Amino acid sequence: MESVVQVLIKKFRQFVQDDKGVTAIEYGLIAALIAVVIIASVQLVGTNLSSVFSGIAASL
Repeated sequence: MESVVQVLIKKFRQFVQDDKGVTAIEYGLIAALIAVVIIASVQLVGTNLSSVFSGIAASL
C-alpha cells in the first residue's frame, strides 16, 4: 500500500508531464497576437484611407 506522500509525488509527476494545457495556452497567445496585428493594420489602413479620401475630396 502506498503512503500519502508517495501518492502525492506520483500525482505531481503526472501533472508536470501533462502538456495538454500548455498547448491550449500557446494557441490562445497566438490568437491574441494575430488579433493585435489585425487591429493595428485596420487602424493604419483606416487612417491612410481617410487621408486619401480627403485628398480626393479636396481635388474635386
